[in-house]
Amino acid sequence: MSGHSKFANIKHKKEKNDAAKGKIFTIIGREIAVAVKEGGPDPSNNSKLRDVIAKAKANNMPNDTIDRGIKKAAGDADSVNYESVTYEGYGPSGTAIIVQALTDNKNRTAANVRNAFTKGGGSIGTQGCVSYMFDERGQILIDREACSMDADDLMMLALDAGAEDFNEEEDSFEILTAPPDFTTVREALEKEGIELADAQVTMLPQTYVTLSKEEDLNNIGRILSLLDEDDDVQEVFHNWDE
Repeated sequence: MSGHSKFANIKHKKEKNDAAKGKIFTIIGREIAVAVKEGGPDPSNNSKLRDVIAKAKANNMPNDTIDRGIKKAAGDADSVNYESVTYEGYGPSGTAIIVQALTDNKNRTAANVRNAFTKGGGSIGTQGCVSYMFDERGQILIDREACSMDADDLMMLALDAGAEDFNEEEDSFEILTAPPDFTTVREALEKEGIELADAQVTMLPQTYVTLSKEEDLNNIGRILSLLDEDDDVQEVFHNWDE
C-alpha cells in the first residue's frame, strides 16, 4: 500500500505473521513467473527479472525459493499464464484507488475486486478515471538505521546514477526515479552495498485525501483489507492520507 507512511507499512508487513509473509511470497512468485516468460531465466539479460529478484530479497524471500521459482517458470511450458490487469475506482469520500493484479482468471479477479469496493461503499470506475491523479515513479526506500553511508553521499550517489529526487525522512531515505531509470539507480546503490528496504516502480498520489468520519475509515479499511487478502492482487495504490 502506498502513502505517506510507506516505510512504516513496509516494516509492519515484514514483521507480520507467516500467513502474511506467504501472501507476499505469492505475489513475488507470480512476478518472477511473468518476468521469466517475458524475458527469459537469466537475470543478466532480463532487467525486469533483476528488479523482481531485488524486490524478493528486500522482502527476505530465501534464495532457494527465488531459484525454484525461476527454474519452474523456465522449465514448465504448461505452467500457469498470468495476465496483468488494472482496476481503478473510488473509495469513501472520493478517495482514489488503483488495483494491479496478475491472474489466470480475469472474471474471478474482476468479481473479487468489485466485491471489495462494494463492501466498503466504493465503486469501480472506468480505465483512467483516477490514474491521472497519480505519477508513475521508481521508488527506493532505505532504512536510515541500516545505512552506514552519509546522507549527502547517498544523495549524490543516487543523483549521479540518474535519480530525480532524494528525500530524507525521520526513519528512512526515499529515492525517486523516472521508470526507465529505476533499474540503473537500484543497481548502482546495490553495487555500493546499500541495503534496500523496498524498491519498485509505483504510483505516487499527487495529493492526499484525509478521512475523519468513522464510517469512512471503516469502509476504506474494509476495501484495503479485502484486496490485501486476494492472492490475485499484486499492488494497491491509493491517495488516502493514513
